[in-house]
Order: sequence, then structure tokens, then C-alpha cells
Amino acid sequence: MFVNRKEELDFLERKWNEKGAQLIVIYGRRRVGKTMLLKEFLKGKKGTYFLATADSMGENVKELAEKFAGLTGRDYFREVRDFGRLFRYLAEEINGERVAVVLDEFQYLISLEPGILSVLQKAWDEHLKDTGIFLVLCGSSIGMMERTLEYKSPLYGRRTGAWKVKPFDIRGIAEMLPGRSMEELVKVYAVFGGVPFYLDIIRNLSVEEAIREKVLRKGEILYEEPEFLLREEVREPRVYKLVLKGLALGYESLGELASFTGLDRGNLSKYLDTLERLELVGYELPYGKRKRGRYYIRDNFFNFWFRFVYPNLDDLELGLTDEVWEKISGELNAYYGGMFERLVREMLRLKILDFGQGSVSRWWHKGEEIDAVAELKDGLLFVEVKWKDLGRKEAEKILKGLREKAERFEGEKKFLLIAKRIEGKGEGMLDLEDVERIIRALSTSG
Repeated sequence: MFVNRKEELDFLERKWNEKGAQLIVIYGRRRVGKTMLLKEFLKGKKGTYFLATADSMGENVKELAEKFAGLTGRDYFREVRDFGRLFRYLAEEINGERVAVVLDEFQYLISLEPGILSVLQKAWDEHLKDTGIFLVLCGSSIGMMERTLEYKSPLYGRRTGAWKVKPFDIRGIAEMLPGRSMEELVKVYAVFGGVPFYLDIIRNLSVEEAIREKVLRKGEILYEEPEFLLREEVREPRVYKLVLKGLALGYESLGELASFTGLDRGNLSKYLDTLERLELVGYELPYGKRKRGRYYIRDNFFNFWFRFVYPNLDDLELGLTDEVWEKISGELNAYYGGMFERLVREMLRLKILDFGQGSVSRWWHKGEEIDAVAELKDGLLFVEVKWKDLGRKEAEKILKGLREKAERFEGEKKFLLIAKRIEGKGEGMLDLEDVERIIRALSTSG
């Protein structure tokens, strides 16, 4: 099911309609929907799609030659066994005609033949740059694909565009899972994030059923997913898992993590930098401060997995799915609450909830916290988030507490409470019913 990639398709179409040869890099984490995006883009265009494998360079060249023979109608391509010559001959055949060539999972070719970027650079400089080629290099290894964009890369200065494909936000989740209640969509976001592959797997399951059947059950596709992704991206997955485990347990400062992992701060910082680059970990500062920030697991599914699955792997390996479910099910509501706060901040940053705000941050100080502080043109908006049903009196009491916490801040102030449900909503109050209405309206207008 192809949904919610208008921005990405618009980018590709814009580059397609530009004059001259195009060398585009598309990358992003595995399962995020890059292949489906590119196949959608290719519809109605003259071009070919090639999926690289980890088998051997010889096999890949043979398969690519077959694709080029089909694209051009020239059988002689099938006899070519050299990657560079394939593109030289292709350049001669297409000349100025606009033709798309998508090389998917390009990181496999880099692994099999480290000099492949230099070969491609030579082919581009000598043969392709004056043709109508629309060459797309697509890959799932973020680290490896980002190296193709770096200054030292042979392709530096040749690429004409690059796009990092990201998971869906809540609008895409709602579009991919039509008919779900807003409460259920928040739970989907909290556990699975916006990765299209995960959303497709759970399409016919409730979130709780999906956790039991697809995440906690040994052998199922999401059971070892984070371990699999880490092995693809990093050399020492054991150490990275230790860091992620520490974050999941609540060790959020550099000092706390260093004590938990036993790593010195210098080494730990390098591991955290890598996890940040992979967008698995984030770092946030309290509003108005430049130090004493906190690290957190940014990827929602990794966050869930390291909090609930990783600590119980020994039992799950023995097939004790029901026992582990009983153990963790009582903690899920609190987890949903924390992730609902994250979702609200994300919706404010993306202006899905639009009050004309600029930057959005959390704030904390000596045991006090404010879930979101948003900068307005004429002051600040303070937001409290509650994953619970509230009556009018309780809601007003919470807003009063929020005003008291905000007294330390100067200037004009506005206040907002967002809860699961609020009976008899007053000014400055929203609940899931309001949020759903906003999201559905945006989906319709989009």
C-alpha cells in the first residue's frame, strides 16, 4: 500500500524534469519504504530497477547487464562482464533520451567492490554526464550511503540531489491504518513508530495483539529486528546494545551512562555520536539551557524493544511469551503516556498542532517538568500532556499547576492541556477527539 510520500515524489519528479544528467542518492533506514517510493516514481517512465545482492560482484554485473539489455533492446549487453563498460555502452545507447536507472541496496556493491565509487565516477565523468541518464543510488546502510555524499567520496560534486527517506509522522500512520481510533493510533506510534513495514505487519491486529504475536514470540519477524539492524550498521553491536539498554533503564546523562556501561566518557561519546547519526538516539536540552541535557532513544520501536523485550530475552528464548506478556502488560499504560508526550511535541514541531509557534522543547529543573514549551511571537506556550480521562475540575487543577510551574518564566504566557479525554472541555483544553479531527482534516486537505 503506497501512501503519504508526496514530498518525496515531488522532489524526484522535479529532478526528472530538470535538464541534463541527474545523479540522485536516496537513503534511509531499512523498512522505511524507499523501494516502494522508487517503484512508484518509475511508473510510466522509461527506466529499469535493479536490486543489488550480497552474492558476488560477478552475479550483480550479470544481472545488471540483463536489465540493460531489456531496457535498450540490445542483446550485446548480456555479454558484458564489467560494471564500468556497462554504463559506457548504456551512455552510447540512450544519448540525450531521459532514462531512469535505479540501483537499489547499493551498499552491497560497495561492500563487494570497495572501488565501485571510483569506477562509477569515471563512467560519469567520461560517458554519462552529457546524456539524459537519471541515475538513482539507493541504500539502507545509512553510514555507508552517507559516505558516498562526503567530501572524500569519488562521487562528491557529481550528485545532483539527495534525499533521506524518514518514517511516517502521525498523519502517515493514520493514512496507512484507516479506521483506527486516535487512541489506537497513539499506541501504534508509541510502539512501532512510523516505519511502513511495521505498520503493514500489524494492519489486522490491535497493538497489544501485535506486541504478543509479532514482537514477543520467538521466530517472528520483529522479534530480533533491532539486533538485526544494529549488526548491519555498526561493528560492535554488543557495546551499542549496552548503551541502548542503559538509556531504556533511565540513565540519560553522559555521567550516568558512563557509570552504567563502564565506558570512559570519550569512548561513550563516540558510540552516542554514531547512534545519533543513525537517528536511533537523540539529545535534548531543557528549554533556555545550554547544558545538562539528556540522551534518549529516538526510534520508537527501539525504545519499546530495549525497554520491554531485551531485558526478557532469556525467558522469550524459552518460549515463555505469555509469562513475559503478563509481566510487561501492566507497565504499558505508563509507557503510552510517556510516548504521548513525545507525540505532542512532535505534532507541535511539525505544526500539525499549529499555534504559530517556533521552537519546541521540554523543560525540567530539580524534579519539576513541563512537557512542552513552545516559543510564540508574543510569548511562550506551556503544554501539559496527560494520558488519562479527566473531568473538568481535575483538568482545571492541572492547568493551575502548570501556571505555577511557569511562574519562573517572564513575558506573555499561554497554557494548554492535552489529555486522552476531557469531560466538559474549557478554554486551553484539547483531547484525542480534537487531535483526531485536526489530523483527519489535514489528510483530507493534503
